Amino acid sequence: MVKYIIKRILLMFFTLFVIMTMCFVLIKLLEPNEIANVAEAEREAAVRKALGYDEPILVQFLIYLKNIFTRFDFGVSFKIDYLGSVNSVIGDRMLPTILVNLYSLIFSMPLGIALGIFAALKKNKWQDHVISTAVMIFVSVPSFVYAFLLQFLFGYVWGILPIQMASLSSAGGSYFSWTMFVSMILPILALSFGPIASLARFTRAELTETLTSDYMLLARTKGLTKRQATIRHALKNAMVPILPSIIAMFVNILGGSLIIESIFSIPGVGRLYIQSINELDYNVFMALTLFYTFIGLFVNIVVDLSYGFLDPRVRMGAKKYE
Repeated sequence: MVKYIIKRILLMFFTLFVIMTMCFVLIKLLEPNEIANVAEAEREAAVRKALGYDEPILVQFLIYLKNIFTRFDFGVSFKIDYLGSVNSVIGDRMLPTILVNLYSLIFSMPLGIALGIFAALKKNKWQDHVISTAVMIFVSVPSFVYAFLLQFLFGYVWGILPIQMASLSSAGGSYFSWTMFVSMILPILALSFGPIASLARFTRAELTETLTSDYMLLARTKGLTKRQATIRHALKNAMVPILPSIIAMFVNILGGSLIIESIFSIPGVGRLYIQSINELDYNVFMALTLFYTFIGLFVNIVVDLSYGFLDPRVRMGAKKYE
């Protein structure tokens, strides 16, 4: 198990290094942005020279790696926050993204699992058909479609909830105020519909298979009621593959928030990522690409390892003996 963990971590950093190298080289091959103002152009040229941007690509890459590993410095922004630290630009926008994604995950987990359990217990009945039909609809439609529908219905037609996220000044200077939370409800819902449907479908499939297994029949013959056998045995065994999928859901929600943050004017890293692409702010784009890549790779490792911790019968990297 230890060897497997070390192997996966090394592969993760190797993959991250390859992606970092490709992005860095491709970005440096692009033409630098032209500045009309002569004074600003001279000033920026001096800054770029001081940072080593006039050196060959290999030397620039080594300087970039040195700054990351020694000072955790991803450079400066030339567009979004002129000559401001990329670390500060991203750090200032990290909390809104974390809150929206965390609230969405907390809302999706119990509702998706509950719907999946209910559909499995009511298999082939009208309740199961209704839930399965709704699941297929919600899985097939992307989150930004829900965002526009929610804005139109709850924000424009009924006027119940704000269409966009509140600013810090209007929310009392805190992301944890009630005003701020109310303004987050629509993006939270838009990000939750897909994970709820996916989790409900996965839970139903796993629990349905578990309820028809041989050990469930044995449990019933020993005198347990259907409810007792379901709670003590079926749910416990069905949760083994379900819980790792919940961890993987965070990456899906984080990816969906790229567009959702722009729709609801959330000042998070997802909206910042889109902005860095539109404004050609290469250093910010590079840092956020590494951020999303690292999160995806790390979550994949955690999901694989969680199987071994949840089910002792599973041992990652173990040799098979005949």
